Amino acid sequence: MSADLNEALTTAKLLPDDVGDATLIGRVWDPAAGGPSVVRVTAEDVIDLSGLVATVRDITEHPDPAGYAAGLDGPSLGSPSAIVANTPPERRDASLPGFLSPVDVHVVKAAGVTFPVSMIERVIEERAHGDAGAAAKIREQIGSVVGGSLQDLKPGSEEAARVKDMLVERGWWSQYLEVGIGPDPEVFTKAPVLASVGTGVEIGLHADSAWNNPEPEVVLVVSSTGRVVGATLGNDVNLRDVEGRSALLLPKAKDNNASAAIGPFLRLFDEGYRMDQVRAADVTLTIEGTDGFRLEANSPLSKISRDPEDLVSHVIGDHHQYPDGFALYLGTLFAPTQDRGEGGSGFTHALGDIVTISEPGLGSLVNRVTHSHQAEPWTMGIDDFYRNLLQRGLLR
Repeated sequence: MSADLNEALTTAKLLPDDVGDATLIGRVWDPAAGGPSVVRVTAEDVIDLSGLVATVRDITEHPDPAGYAAGLDGPSLGSPSAIVANTPPERRDASLPGFLSPVDVHVVKAAGVTFPVSMIERVIEERAHGDAGAAAKIREQIGSVVGGSLQDLKPGSEEAARVKDMLVERGWWSQYLEVGIGPDPEVFTKAPVLASVGTGVEIGLHADSAWNNPEPEVVLVVSSTGRVVGATLGNDVNLRDVEGRSALLLPKAKDNNASAAIGPFLRLFDEGYRMDQVRAADVTLTIEGTDGFRLEANSPLSKISRDPEDLVSHVIGDHHQYPDGFALYLGTLFAPTQDRGEGGSGFTHALGDIVTISEPGLGSLVNRVTHSHQAEPWTMGIDDFYRNLLQRGLLR
């Protein structure tokens, strides 16, 4: 199959398998309004809620977000299939709506090193100093020392402390093992407010990077009280060579234009969809290159080393407040080692790759890879966003 964004959007399951039972909200760019509008999405319709709510935050801060959103109504903007078809930049009719990321003024956070396999890959990046060619040998060496002893290890436990002591004695301790099995997880700010991109558009890699990968993840949306109110999908685009040179380069490795994809829609928690469904989620990843390369993988949340609600508790509490709530990437099991070129070179993106991240209860997030400086620029910041809402009479 060729790497074609429009074809991928047509064939991917945009909506959850049980869409008739799901409460889905999102955002579109509405050319008639000159700005973003909050929408509710059904199997056949995208309903404009902007006459009733100005932001997604208005819904996620409600005491009953799903019940509140389900009771809102408004004019139809068209079908989900028609609007997603109009979303890719190269085929977009500027007079018609296109989908955006489903979060707006929420802070975008991400948890890293939450799966044992990805933790080992971070250690490899660190020891390879960003050199993909050295990774295979180091992977073999670490495997001979660590083996499978980390798979069922509870971070912060006495057993984890004993494993830490063993690794220190052997000279294999790492900052990534510290956050992977130590008491405190890695949580960082992935993107500025309003900077995430949605489905059907390009995701960005910094042009300096020659070793990188997607990170298919579940993303939780959390209210200002610390209550998880819904979930969606995300791509925590990662530059392995940049972070491998130094963990202090994490901002450059993680936060670039169009490097945080979220979507397609936010599924709000209700009686039929709660945290237990998130814990059972199995996120699948497909990468299709213009060179004919194809990679398929999956990331079951059941293998996460820290419970999602535990990760949330490390983000918000007496130590840190988020008055508008936040979105939290949960991390991924995906650690690409499949060679794309010569043996031992591992995986890295090629420009034009189509990345599809799917989960039956959340739909599909589809993006095409480009360099960050070539992706659509981020132009609407917080000031412009609220000026637009004010001009439209949406602020009360």
